[in-house]
Amino acid sequence: MNGANIVSRYEEDGYVVLPGVIDEALTAEAQGHVEWMGEKYPDIRPEQYHHHLIVDDPFWIRLCTDPRLIDVIEPFLGPDIALFAAHYISKPPGDGQPVLWHQDGNYWPLEPMEVITIWLAVDDSTPENGCMRVIPGSHRDQKLYRHRRTEGENVLSSELDVKVDESEAVDVVVPAGGVSLHDPYLIHGSEANLSDRRRCGLTLRYIPTTTRIKRENFPAYLCRGKTVDGINHYPPLPRFRPGDHYPFKGCDLPPWN
Repeated sequence: MNGANIVSRYEEDGYVVLPGVIDEALTAEAQGHVEWMGEKYPDIRPEQYHHHLIVDDPFWIRLCTDPRLIDVIEPFLGPDIALFAAHYISKPPGDGQPVLWHQDGNYWPLEPMEVITIWLAVDDSTPENGCMRVIPGSHRDQKLYRHRRTEGENVLSSELDVKVDESEAVDVVVPAGGVSLHDPYLIHGSEANLSDRRRCGLTLRYIPTTTRIKRENFPAYLCRGKTVDGINHYPPLPRFRPGDHYPFKGCDLPPWN
């Protein structure tokens, strides 16, 4: 699928799947990183490895700014691209939590709502282990619906406060190393993982550097191009510290040393 077809499919359906974006070596490093995080943060559910952990984690920045991922989204956002947020949702086998129906834009303090999500499959993501499900075309009116707080165990502790016709839902199957892209207005979610295989994905939220994050000193990371004076906070990149950080290929080289 060429770039024009990718954009056309995304605009029509609100999502698109691209296999084989990163290679096996980097995918394996990401898998190891998630396991390392489980050892470092034993009291955090693996579905909740949130953006605040990025600030002092060189591998996370290295992965999120990989040029192959940025190449995928440049046709959508243009040449000046920043990472706004990222979140591993690692559903362990047997009791991985569901993500109830929602729209991403409901949670984001962005002005304007010009943002695109790459969902990077760290593991093979299938219906059996709780892959993402979407309502194709539900983004087209560019409307955010009311959400409500929920009881019980689920990743977001909230869900859409409108009825979703699940007969229209489509499973988004993505092999490890592949990605799916989805629109901030797209209605989507995922089932619990009751299988014997982990299902880990990394959600990556990219914005053009002209989009403002309406939260003071919230960190953004330049991925390509240039920043805009007075818009967003770009902290220094974390330096790699042996013993404190996950070791990865190139961690001893600039900009990590």
